[in-house]
Amino acid sequence: MESLVSFFTTYVRPFLDVVVLAFLIYQVYKILLQNNALPAIKGVVAAAALYALAFILKLDTILWVLNRLAGALIIIVVIIFQSEIRNFFTKVGQSRFLQRRHRTIGTEIESVVSAAEILSSMKRGALIVFSRQTGLKNIIDTGTILNADISSSLIITIFGKDTALHDGAIIISGKKIVAAGCFLPLSEQKGIRKSFGTRHRAALGTAETTDAVVLIVSEETGAISLAYNSNLYYELKHDELLSTLNNLVVLGLTQSDSGEDEE
Repeated sequence: MESLVSFFTTYVRPFLDVVVLAFLIYQVYKILLQNNALPAIKGVVAAAALYALAFILKLDTILWVLNRLAGALIIIVVIIFQSEIRNFFTKVGQSRFLQRRHRTIGTEIESVVSAAEILSSMKRGALIVFSRQTGLKNIIDTGTILNADISSSLIITIFGKDTALHDGAIIISGKKIVAAGCFLPLSEQKGIRKSFGTRHRAALGTAETTDAVVLIVSEETGAISLAYNSNLYYELKHDELLSTLNNLVVLGLTQSDSGEDEE
């Protein structure tokens, strides 16, 4: 028994330490990469390198200043990365065993894609949000509650005419269109194409702050795009739309599971 305890303490525990730490660092790196936060993280690394250099060369004045600023720097880092920290804990809660039992099914996805293609041919803009694990109550509360069955005709009615609901987004959860006319948060990214309008910015903003998948129909070009995992995938074809939505919404896979590559 003592030999087993000794083996665990000597070999297993250090191995678990390294594996868990490596996994956490990798997950944080992926989230920072998805949120375009690498320039900021480079600044943090540069500050750490400066401290290490000052310590090695015994630059006492610089060490004194950095030690006095250490507490403030921690607060500054938390403020800078507050959205990334929020996204990290959001993604931690998206493991397979926590997924909802009732998801949007394949036939309903086909109805949504069919409606989007009709709206595209009409050059009518649309925003359709597929809820996954992250709660969207704050977004749903900005619109009109419908709790209606998913159908192409209803989606076309909402977006195909100048109704009171056509300027906002519809929220789909499970087998229902939960709400319509909802307002979405705009993206904070700096490098978005200038040609993208408010719909694309709103879709990307939702993909940055939640795990939802957002379908966008461009009013100007009729292009159908998807936003998820803080990225925008522009002008997708019918098969790409169905495959991606089935993977992400129906099967509940992550981006890496589904094998999607960013454009």
